[in-house]
Amino acid sequence: MAEKHIIDPHGGTLINRIREGLAEDTSAVSITLTERQQCDLEMIAIGAMSPLTGFMGEADYLSVCDKMALTDGTVWPIPVTCGVADAVADKVSIGQKVNLRDDQKRFLGVLTVEEKYKQDKKKQALKAYGTDDEAHPGVKVVYDEGDTCLAGPIDVAVARHDPLYPEHRLGPAQTRAEFASRGWNTVVAFQTRNPIHRAHEYLTKCAQEITDGLLIHPLMGATKEGDIPGEVRMKCYEVLIEKYYHPDHTMLSIMPAAMRYAGPREAILHAIYRQNYGVSHFIVGRDHAGVGNYYGTYDAQKIFDEVPEGGLKITPLMFEHAAWSKRAGCMVSGKTFPKIEGDQIFLSGTKVRELLAKGERPPVEFTRPEVADILIESMQGK
Repeated sequence: MAEKHIIDPHGGTLINRIREGLAEDTSAVSITLTERQQCDLEMIAIGAMSPLTGFMGEADYLSVCDKMALTDGTVWPIPVTCGVADAVADKVSIGQKVNLRDDQKRFLGVLTVEEKYKQDKKKQALKAYGTDDEAHPGVKVVYDEGDTCLAGPIDVAVARHDPLYPEHRLGPAQTRAEFASRGWNTVVAFQTRNPIHRAHEYLTKCAQEITDGLLIHPLMGATKEGDIPGEVRMKCYEVLIEKYYHPDHTMLSIMPAAMRYAGPREAILHAIYRQNYGVSHFIVGRDHAGVGNYYGTYDAQKIFDEVPEGGLKITPLMFEHAAWSKRAGCMVSGKTFPKIEGDQIFLSGTKVRELLAKGERPPVEFTRPEVADILIESMQGK
């Protein structure tokens, strides 16, 4: 029997672009990264976007749009670019280094410019997001970005100034080391940008039965207006894990990626991220990474059929919608219990928000009371 080991990173090598002691060149051009670009820089630097070593050149950009792969054939679903205003791009020559700064003008690192090219925003929107509607939050970010892309490898002094939740902000090398110390060879990750309700809990525990451990891995980078604040979500995750999960088989760590709301293609991207973090299995539920009515309920699961064999080493676990059945007395899905009219407890997001705003807990079959209380406090605080 082959010796078990933690899954290989995407592309075979875990990238590290952190350079301790790196200083800025005060004579070089400086650019201020957008919120998404700052998230992408951190994800590239820590290896979560392996095999990327920097922002994409034009050939990779076009290949990703058209073929969902880099020019060398490595599966990659969404362009990762550093778009700047033309006036800024005009100051930069090929071969130069530019200083990268956050929104407070603090030095982050250096980009060695190997290419400058115009991005085709409409093409990118239609291919990667499936729509060019500017009402789509991910598409709007693309359109708001500068027209000229600066491409090349990055070297990073500080991946993030004043990072949130440093005790839970483990990079891929750190999660891999933690999995190894716990003796976990197979790990399932759960992606979330919302509090975990009973249906989510059901999915994670089903997956936990077939793996050594569960990584609850909330996305804590840039999100859209209206999403529940990260500090509220963290309280929900912590109390839920403390009260309702086995500590020896459950782990909480955040992922500092930006949310793109790209539906199917972003499901592939989220799987790649988790493979780099050392995760062997990844939960893909209904409308993964979706927004509005732009994607079909299970499009994010179907797209995995388009990935060439061997293109991803991580195993997606596909789950249907789950809810509490009054007749069965437990959580069920379309695979485990027949659908009976009026049997399942299903609440719309609007209804849940109305209850919470009034200080009322949703039914315990929908959410744990401890989570509900945190959300009530948050909403009434608003």
